Amino acid sequence: MLSLKFLSRANVSTACSYMRSGRFSSVGRGLHTALCIKEDTGSRAERKVCESVLEQFNTQYREELGEVWLSAREVLLNPHCWQYGVLLNRFSDHLDIKAVLKSLGYYSLLSQPDSPIDRYLQCLVHKDAVRLPTQRHRQGWLKQYYLLNAVSLLPVLALAVRDGESVLDLCSAPGGKALAVLQTANPGLLHCNEVDKSRYEWLVKTLESYVPRALRDTHTVTNEDGRDIGSKRPEMFDKVLVDAPCSNDRSWLFSAGAQQGELRLRERAKLPQLQKELLCSALAAVRPGGLVVYSTCTFSRAENQSVMEAVLSTSQGVELVDLEEELIGSFSGHFKFAHLQPPLGHLVVPEQGRTWGPMYVCRLRRSS
Repeated sequence: MLSLKFLSRANVSTACSYMRSGRFSSVGRGLHTALCIKEDTGSRAERKVCESVLEQFNTQYREELGEVWLSAREVLLNPHCWQYGVLLNRFSDHLDIKAVLKSLGYYSLLSQPDSPIDRYLQCLVHKDAVRLPTQRHRQGWLKQYYLLNAVSLLPVLALAVRDGESVLDLCSAPGGKALAVLQTANPGLLHCNEVDKSRYEWLVKTLESYVPRALRDTHTVTNEDGRDIGSKRPEMFDKVLVDAPCSNDRSWLFSAGAQQGELRLRERAKLPQLQKELLCSALAAVRPGGLVVYSTCTFSRAENQSVMEAVLSTSQGVELVDLEEELIGSFSGHFKFAHLQPPLGHLVVPEQGRTWGPMYVCRLRRSS
């Protein structure tokens, strides 16, 4: 686990006083017990930056992002300043948790009263780099919250899932976006796929930890190559999410040693072709009139706009669906959006005070 700033003594004291007042259930008291932890004193081992990855990123992103990269790099190299969102699980009792978190300065990321997504989806964020402890997996017990980079909700919101729709999460592990889909609506079918065996098992455990057994017949989990799903299940889904394998800038900067960093950089050149094939598979799997959302957690133009350009130029009956009016404007106060060239999709870049991202998201509609 990263060494991060946790709750201040003042906030912990507030939490403890609430607990002593007897106004919370056992769930609330359990959470407060978890929150009453010592502040990070820096005793944990610091994560080391992989210099070869940083050098590659500096060269590429200075050219592609200019000054934006300098401020984003400052955030990415300092995990102590990273912010985390708390996605509440609507299938579990979280009322006490929500009250506690709000008393500690958390606020709702989704504060649009007329938005249909507010019916279920609740994500709380804090202005500071506060990270709650994760909850352990326990058989037969549903976790109450899921920690995530709050900007990763954008691709899910871009899908605009409605009750009864069939949804494909093509590259689903570890499962955070699948959970978010289930928080936004009641899909008739949620098909989660993950090609990597160990990540597939992680995905299965995640769903077991958050979704009631009675609802599990509404979702399926497969361990297949996502590039084949479009041909195996053509025109089967109303909405498809392609959260594609990518350079994952945050993680790669802290690769476990020079050898892993060099290996990742060599494999990086193969990613755009894989991403194009996954996106084409998604377009084959979605019904005419359906939506496909493509996302990554990298700044890389080759893995973002260039992938979209290539697929749009070679695919018939596919159109770009802008997100500016529907989503981007609503979140401009929470997230910093870069000006992309070419202007295909949207890119969130981290900055001090708003450390969310990177996250690229683009939405397509299959018209025929």
